Amino acid sequence: MKPRILLVEDDANLVELMTYNLEKEGFSVVQTGDGEEALVLAEEDKPDLVILDWMIANLSGIEVCRRLRRSPTTASLPIVMLTARAEEADRIRGLETGADDYVTKPFSPRELIARVRAVLRRLRPALTGGNLDYAGIVMDTSAHRVTRDGQPIVLGPTEFRLMRHFLEHPGRVFSREQLLDAVWGRDVYVEQRTVDVHIRRLRKAINGGDALPDVIRTVRSAGYALDLDTPVLKLAS
Repeated sequence: MKPRILLVEDDANLVELMTYNLEKEGFSVVQTGDGEEALVLAEEDKPDLVILDWMIANLSGIEVCRRLRRSPTTASLPIVMLTARAEEADRIRGLETGADDYVTKPFSPRELIARVRAVLRRLRPALTGGNLDYAGIVMDTSAHRVTRDGQPIVLGPTEFRLMRHFLEHPGRVFSREQLLDAVWGRDVYVEQRTVDVHIRRLRKAINGGDALPDVIRTVRSAGYALDLDTPVLKLAS
């Protein structure tokens, strides 16, 4: 699956240049030049990273960044800010607002892509072929192997995708609908209760039956999360 980039930029020539180079490097790009629309797009179909220009229509990039960080749905989104402001105070302001990196115009496509890859390696290692780990669970995304405390775990394809999604977002609660979109895809019709079936299978495999502490937290009326330290609650119908 190609990493999805939300490109928030209103310079048409720059959008064309960045989109061409990002897609050539294996990224999928969704673009808008409107700050308000960027917030909607980020909430409705969460990207893997946001490239966000400081000066855009209707809402400044700084304010978009601030609102993305305030929302539980997008708080952990990697954000790379673009700006023509080269002053140190502006760079600090952008980073303090929540940006993960800061690229000053003019820049080369190679520099931008290198920055994007560096941020993804740091914050979303699964997208760059690295290992994911949490509470003794290690997933080698390249070799398609999972271990817990060094012991191999056998997962079916769907359980593997579920585990990978949880490992990419430890501690974050996902509703059944969000898990269906992320793991099965938006274009596939699956009953929401199917999620519960696969969560049970994942729990059984990851927890060694009931031999190990449960790492999948159930949040009443909300969904599921990868969270070892919080007691498990029954999910309401």
